[in-house]
Amino acid sequence: MGERQMSKHDRKLDQAARAAWMYYVAGQTQHEIAEALGVSRQVAQRLVACAIDNGLVSVSIAHPVGRSMELAAQLGARYGLALCQVVPSQGMDGAGINRAVAVAGAEVMAQFIRSEAPLIIGVGSGRSLKAAIDELAEYQRPQHSCVSLIGAIASDGSCTRYDVPLWMAEKTQGRYFILPAPLFADSEQDRALWCNHRIYRTVNDKASQADVTFIGIGTIGERCPLHQDGFISLEDVQRLTAANAVAEMLGHFIDAEGARVASDLDARLTSVGLRQRPEKPVIALAGGPEKHRAIRAALAGRWINGLVTDEDSALALLAD
Repeated sequence: MGERQMSKHDRKLDQAARAAWMYYVAGQTQHEIAEALGVSRQVAQRLVACAIDNGLVSVSIAHPVGRSMELAAQLGARYGLALCQVVPSQGMDGAGINRAVAVAGAEVMAQFIRSEAPLIIGVGSGRSLKAAIDELAEYQRPQHSCVSLIGAIASDGSCTRYDVPLWMAEKTQGRYFILPAPLFADSEQDRALWCNHRIYRTVNDKASQADVTFIGIGTIGERCPLHQDGFISLEDVQRLTAANAVAEMLGHFIDAEGARVASDLDARLTSVGLRQRPEKPVIALAGGPEKHRAIRAALAGRWINGLVTDEDSALALLAD
């Protein structure tokens, strides 16, 4: 009895394998499979499902998106990411990579923004976020709130062109809460004046309740955005580099291992604090070869749990 049952099971698997081969490899329809095997169309459909259930089907997608999805899964597993998206980038120049990351970043943003339930969306600053929001479609979501996590005022009183929370609020028709302070105050005493203001405390509290947060990952060097946009001096850059800082997020500096780097700037920093291993989504948008060390640092320190990046960056991160 047992041998007859096993033989019957084997025959069913053989037939299921044949049905799966005809469907996935030969590209035949269920009707054609049914005729070839001498069964009904419903049975043919069940045979294909049986092949999948018994692990007889192995799917390989010969397309750059398939490779990117595999890299995203590997990155997510290695760094404990709840969300990871990798865009194809081989053969692209820097502008092409940045555009691809921006488009993918906009798609990820839209996944959250489409929610009918009111959301508090924390938004950092930088070119990558601005580019993604430029790609974002317009949504009528006045119930959402966009909260700035970083002061956009430079030391000379000017505002950066990359004040991206305002751009997102315009795309969603939601409310915009600006952090009313320069990124770095003139002194520790000056910082206390900014940060103890009632409006600052209100916005800071709202930012701490963000349902999802989008940030960029900055580099440290003479051509880094913080220096180019007038937030820190060349001397600041040199001191940070000497202290082994390789990345910056919301004005917080970290080294290659993901640890915070102490700096004289800390006592003047007004932006919202960073938390390691955040409980809610904190998604970074960053790509390109110049960002590899900075992205690696952010991942190593577990400062983010979501990432949108490019294929070459993913390969570099997985090569360690």
